[in-house]
Amino acid sequence: MDFREHRLVDLASDVRSGNRTAVELVQGSLDRIDEVDGQLNAFVVVDRERALEDAAEIDTRLANGEGVGPLAGVPLAVKDLEDATGLPTRLGSVVSSDGPAEGDSVLVARLRAAGCVVVGKTTTPELGHKGVTESPLTGVTRNPWATDRSPGGSSGGTAAAIASGMVPLGTGSDGGGSIRIPAALCGFSAIKTTQGRVANGGPNPPGSGLFTVKGPMARTTTDTAFALDVCVGPHPTDPFSLPRSGAPWYDAVSSTFRLPNRVVFSPTMGFANVDREIAEVVQAGVDRLEGAGIEVVRVDDIWTEDPLRPWFTAWATLRARTQGHLQGTPDWEKLDESLRMQIELGLGVSGVELATAQDAMYEFSLQLDAAFEQAPLLITPMCAGQTPFVGSNGTINGEAVASWVGFSYGFNMTRNPAGTVRCGMTADGMPVGMQIVGRQLDDVSVLQAMVAFEQVLGSEDVAPI
Repeated sequence: MDFREHRLVDLASDVRSGNRTAVELVQGSLDRIDEVDGQLNAFVVVDRERALEDAAEIDTRLANGEGVGPLAGVPLAVKDLEDATGLPTRLGSVVSSDGPAEGDSVLVARLRAAGCVVVGKTTTPELGHKGVTESPLTGVTRNPWATDRSPGGSSGGTAAAIASGMVPLGTGSDGGGSIRIPAALCGFSAIKTTQGRVANGGPNPPGSGLFTVKGPMARTTTDTAFALDVCVGPHPTDPFSLPRSGAPWYDAVSSTFRLPNRVVFSPTMGFANVDREIAEVVQAGVDRLEGAGIEVVRVDDIWTEDPLRPWFTAWATLRARTQGHLQGTPDWEKLDESLRMQIELGLGVSGVELATAQDAMYEFSLQLDAAFEQAPLLITPMCAGQTPFVGSNGTINGEAVASWVGFSYGFNMTRNPAGTVRCGMTADGMPVGMQIVGRQLDDVSVLQAMVAFEQVLGSEDVAPI
């Protein structure tokens, strides 16, 4: 079974109605993993026996007339930065514990309660610390559009699994772009919801602190919204989680087709250097939106500086908090070299420097809000650079540079909802994403715009793997 040929909503409906069995779906996922994951390396571990047992239990409950949840039988891939009962949480690190998790993360627990069946854990760079999915533990994960390219990161394993049809649904997390970047590079839609919409909670604080957003990833926005409806809501162990609000998000995005009347387009946000071809593809997408009737207001300068410095100051302290104790031990050299650099920087940050970096969240929010006075939605490129080749950064005008991800992390600082949709392809056949950002807490408007943009900009093309 190739899950790119089916909508998640339809698969779950088929199981609940008896047109398919949960075992059929899970076995189809396992077979597809066997068929293609040798080329991609998207999974850390596949939990075959338990997945089939859990699927059979769902089928039995259905036969007995019991409730099974809106996502009954849907195979789920879990990013290996969060817990799934009985499977190790390795974090992409050789110095992590390989013991089984004793419980599910809040996100996984909610998806499992809705009927999902966990089929395995997906790859991530060590502690999710970079935008490509390569780690000392699992090696290189590859993009199903071209296996010499990266799927991005840090949710690269989940993105590659979805883009190649191994699963219809997976989990991701985004502390600086880690849901949006890999979805864009793998050619499908995804959203970083407003921080707090999907509760973090549990026994451990989130890896990227206040920047962290967890959530489901699926190929289309309507499928993602359907899954989000079982994920959003507060949790008593997350003091920053938000209450549910309004009608189900799936109803809001699936009931009517709604093009936004007006959007702001910022090709650089005032600081980014953008690859010429990426800029051209995104501009062509904006032209198509304008041709569909959307008024586009161009605003070149939204932020007076690149958010990288304050974001990275806080980010590095979080890396130091988690693994700084390994400095000077035999395990230190086992860490990814770039992670060691981040830890070292974080260990040198003072409390005042950290507080100052966090204060920048307010300044960037203030400047962004001024742009929203002109329209309720903002469009930017999703990535400033071309899809990275394996072992390298993305390129801007032929040069491999770290700033290829420059459009993502600022919106983790401001905490606005931000999604990505495919708006075109490069000449060498790689997808290009367009980012859509909404006002604080206005996740529904972002999701509605994503659905509309998919229809205006969309293509039925899928990855060759």
